[in-house]
Amino acid sequence: MVYFVTSIHTDSGKTLVSAILTEALQADYWKPVQCGIEQTDLKTVKELVDNAHCMFFNERYLFKAPLSPHAAAQKEGVGIKLADFSLPANEGHDLIIEGAGGILVPLNDKEFVIDIAEKFQAEIILVSNIYLGSINHTLLTVNEMKRRGLKVKGIIFNGVENSATEEIILKHSGYKCLLRIRPEQKIDHETVMKYSVKLFEHWDD
Repeated sequence: MVYFVTSIHTDSGKTLVSAILTEALQADYWKPVQCGIEQTDLKTVKELVDNAHCMFFNERYLFKAPLSPHAAAQKEGVGIKLADFSLPANEGHDLIIEGAGGILVPLNDKEFVIDIAEKFQAEIILVSNIYLGSINHTLLTVNEMKRRGLKVKGIIFNGVENSATEEIILKHSGYKCLLRIRPEQKIDHETVMKYSVKLFEHWDD
């Protein structure tokens, strides 16, 4: 199975969620587009996951500037093309694909990050971090995914617990909550393991 991890905006927690999914499912990991090389998401996930079954694939596009993919690519004189992406040879394991930013972050003048998920018919896992305005941002994302007819596995909430926010999002999206990640003093392998166990409480509901 191919899963695509996306979010309602940048820094929502996609990389942590990707690490949890990779550990829990003993899956492989791939981030097709990385913008900013000081600490890549690939390196972070490798540090958080400790599983001999997992394979970690290099980015298709790796840019120095921490910008939107289309802008980072232009800065280096590169053009991103959806046609240039192909799934890594992962020997039949589940594959976790981590997106860049939200679903309508542009790859170029015509194509968006979510088009990668659509191309590979991946099942979407949406990360919604909780803040003032996150209901609107989440439901706008949900509406676009529904408009495109994408298959969605569910939502993972990240942040300080707010049951009213979570309930209204679940009601209007119709999606299930896969996991709730609360603020942690430290993000390490033990943290990932804790949530990888919790993931299965609702994974097959």
